[in-house]
Amino acid sequence: MQIKLAKSYNDIISVRNLLEAWIDFLKGKKDKVDVQYFATHLMDNIIALHLDLVNKTYQHGGYESFFINDPKRRHIHKASVRDRLLHHAVYRILYPFFDKTFIADSYSCRNEKGTHRAINRFRGLFYRVSKNNTRTCWVLKCDIRKFFASIDHDILFAILKEYIPDENILWLLKNIIESFETTRPLSDSLLCEGERGATLASTEERAGRGLVVSRVGLPLGNLTSQLFANIYLNKFDRWVKHTLKSHYYVRFADDFVFLSRDRFRLEAALLKIQTFLQNNLKLSLHPDKLFISTMASGVDFLGWVHFTNHRVLRGNTKDRMLRRMKEHPTAKTFQSYLGLLSHGNSHKILDRVADDYWLWRD
Repeated sequence: MQIKLAKSYNDIISVRNLLEAWIDFLKGKKDKVDVQYFATHLMDNIIALHLDLVNKTYQHGGYESFFINDPKRRHIHKASVRDRLLHHAVYRILYPFFDKTFIADSYSCRNEKGTHRAINRFRGLFYRVSKNNTRTCWVLKCDIRKFFASIDHDILFAILKEYIPDENILWLLKNIIESFETTRPLSDSLLCEGERGATLASTEERAGRGLVVSRVGLPLGNLTSQLFANIYLNKFDRWVKHTLKSHYYVRFADDFVFLSRDRFRLEAALLKIQTFLQNNLKLSLHPDKLFISTMASGVDFLGWVHFTNHRVLRGNTKDRMLRRMKEHPTAKTFQSYLGLLSHGNSHKILDRVADDYWLWRD
């Protein structure tokens, strides 16, 4: 029997929840001009948002668009302070419920999880499969192609409806989800992007250009996008555990690995994985980031290349770290990298980072 969210729409839009969401949202943003402007009339702005939500006249605004390189070029869409405050209010109510539905081996954007725990879990599963490194362990490594840009709105909303009985909450979530979309042709290559508030081609015009009219895509800049992404892939996670019966599996965002002593079993599973993702979630695997390898040969996962008895930092991760150390030689950056490097065999790189810190610091 499917569990249901017990919280109500009023729990999300209450002035108390909005104020507590503001405290969460404010962390690390006090110096931002748009945040300071919103804060000058904080209570007026929160009451106005609350009333719009009560009367259901709230309409999610557009996005500020920009690019970052971290390490690859990413297209970020930043909502207004008002809308981001609402994202935090929604997240505060929905995350505790949905987190209980996620499998233990999902590690992205979850409390008390994260990259290091995912890496340690991967290492622990390797020792279990390999009988403490006495048997050959094969690893299937997969990456979903253009994941956030490919999330189908209709499928996501259908999944949310399975858990949320409150129609008003569903109305609000649909408002947030449909505030942004990308459109794509039948070939699945993305041709254009847009968001509500901008001038978008009509459905007929898009259909005439050969574009799929079903809406897809979540903006990378939204807090709710992180939660929606985990809810979306939770359908895959649960299929992996309950139907595919794979117990040696770890996922972090759209990167995931399967471990087995049988290479042919992984090859057979790969076909089923591709079919499930395409038929149920309209997702596809990245062909250039898919491989089956032994741990002895090295497995590239979450920034590290893992071997049977050690792991080393991935080459481009190391280069990016050294470059940033020169650009921002602060004590905070130095300590952050020391913490990262402590999780692998990286004595030479650690010496380089230390040298760069003492050389380039003020």
